Amino acid sequence: MDVKSPRTGMQLAREGIVLAGAGAAIGLQVAHRSVAAGVAQHSNFTADPLGRLRRTLQYIFAVVLPEAQPARSMVTDWVARAHQPVEGMLDGAQYSAADPDTQRWVTATLYWTAEEIRWRIWGHQQPEDAEQIYRSYAVLGTALGMPETSWPHNRAAFYRYWQQQVAKLEVTAAARQIMSDLFAARSAPWWLRTLMPQAKFLTAGLLPADIRSKLGLDWNGEHSRREDRLWRILRNTYPRLPNGVRQSPARFVVAGLPSAPEH
Repeated sequence: MDVKSPRTGMQLAREGIVLAGAGAAIGLQVAHRSVAAGVAQHSNFTADPLGRLRRTLQYIFAVVLPEAQPARSMVTDWVARAHQPVEGMLDGAQYSAADPDTQRWVTATLYWTAEEIRWRIWGHQQPEDAEQIYRSYAVLGTALGMPETSWPHNRAAFYRYWQQQVAKLEVTAAARQIMSDLFAARSAPWWLRTLMPQAKFLTAGLLPADIRSKLGLDWNGEHSRREDRLWRILRNTYPRLPNGVRQSPARFVVAGLPSAPEH
């Protein structure tokens, strides 16, 4: 039974509990005007949230996990081709999926939400482990062309960058509509729709208060108490689950990755 905090980026990526931060990562991404514009103009992920989640996880695992390396070039090519036409102007916002600043922000949201989940479950970790995990997340951006120098050089620099960026976020009507459509899950299977109220609750609790409010997500004292109870239960139970259970989402997604073509 392993109740210790993940010490590497690969270990953290395999933890199924990290998926609890998916909604918060999306909320933070679309709170960026350029990202919201690109999603509104070029993505239909709210019509297929499972497909979007699967493709995102395929990319993350193909880039991060050694057992998924045979599919890495194929998956990164897919994502690069999908991003190629994502550029233009909407509501005064210039957007491009190839913009290094946008790539950095999306990568930052993935790291920040994963770390928020890790902290809620395992709490304090050794500084050298925290830095190792932080540095490992850079590859999620650099694999798509983000310059390595764009990623803040350590966690202290990252949190300075993060605070500055969060203060500059502009939640547009497009962002609010994206999140509303996401949680409505009108085209999703019935079982996923039944999970969406809990996903919405987790998302609201993880988001910075100002962004949560601007995205139109309700929150009050009772929500805070309920969230505290939920994370206390998860903190006392999740780390004690067998590794095979905790890592089953990663194994499932990796098993579905395409094999590299034979030469």
